[in-house]
Amino acid sequence: MIHLTRINHVPMVLNSDLIEHIEATPDTVISLTNGQKLIVLETADEIIRKVIDFRRRIHPCGAVPPGE
Repeated sequence: MIHLTRINHVPMVLNSDLIEHIEATPDTVISLTNGQKLIVLETADEIIRKVIDFRRRIHPCGAVPPGE
């Protein structure tokens, strides 16, 4: 989950696994796998960094997933 800010300045938390793609048009538009689109204040680069940081927190380097 990543923290973002909608275009109307309302904070939200997004399940980053639902992101299909991100456009900068010049507003940042996030298209989700369910067809929903979100317009946020953060740039595409900021969102990518947040997703990477989140995934690193839940899958630390060197951690082996259960069953492997």
